[in-house]
Amino acid sequence: MEKMILVRLRDSGQTYFYKSVDLEVKEGTYVIVEHDRGLDYGQIISPKDAILGTESKEPLKKILRMATQVDLKQIEENRLKAKEAFISCIKKIDEHKLEMKLVRAEYSFDRTKIIFYFTAPDRIDFRNLVKDLAKIFKARIELRQIGVRDEAKLIGGFGPCGRELCCARFLKDFEPVTIKMAKEEGLHLNPPKISGLCGRLMCCLYFEYEVYKALSKGLPREGERVHIPEGKGKVLSVNVFKRTATIELEDGRQIQVNYKPV
Repeated sequence: MEKMILVRLRDSGQTYFYKSVDLEVKEGTYVIVEHDRGLDYGQIISPKDAILGTESKEPLKKILRMATQVDLKQIEENRLKAKEAFISCIKKIDEHKLEMKLVRAEYSFDRTKIIFYFTAPDRIDFRNLVKDLAKIFKARIELRQIGVRDEAKLIGGFGPCGRELCCARFLKDFEPVTIKMAKEEGLHLNPPKISGLCGRLMCCLYFEYEVYKALSKGLPREGERVHIPEGKGKVLSVNVFKRTATIELEDGRQIQVNYKPV
């Protein structure tokens, strides 16, 4: 089984697995990689010893080298050029009167391709826009329509927990998140409290869900009637992590009961 390193490509937030190489890589290190018919750059999200044994469905491309000072200078120049491309693209969008919101522009490391990310309420015919942009930049143009969750991933930010958004930090794919998950985790169903910056249910509800299910085994549910040595009562609250439940007995007393791990 091949060893892999998780890399966030460019500044887009998209993550890919790359073949491990004999380099001393650390989280946050910039590297030059093989990608999509050319060279590109990315940032290490997980060093190789953190994800040994992870299986990839596709053949892995290689990390070619650690980014040099010359590479880092080119990356910074690409970012400046991308800002100029962003402004030019907005002007062309206005000229063509297209109902689309441009989110980000990115150059590939070797400057052979520019990707423009946008949101739109419907599908857009942008063929003429692509032709104009190709004439201006003399590069391969890709316009990529994205959703609101992808937009949050691209722009980045911090969640209510105070940490960087999971989607921007490490999530490789978006999974469906449901209200049922929030209920199972004992959260109050207040939309602003359980929604991310994208306005959708927070992604962390999904990958925490299985942990909550495992930890909840053998615990009573809030509101459940139980019979314990001290008598019959009703469960007022449950602490999944401490494996305790606060129970109100029929005589009005409230006691805390510890439950052994299953």
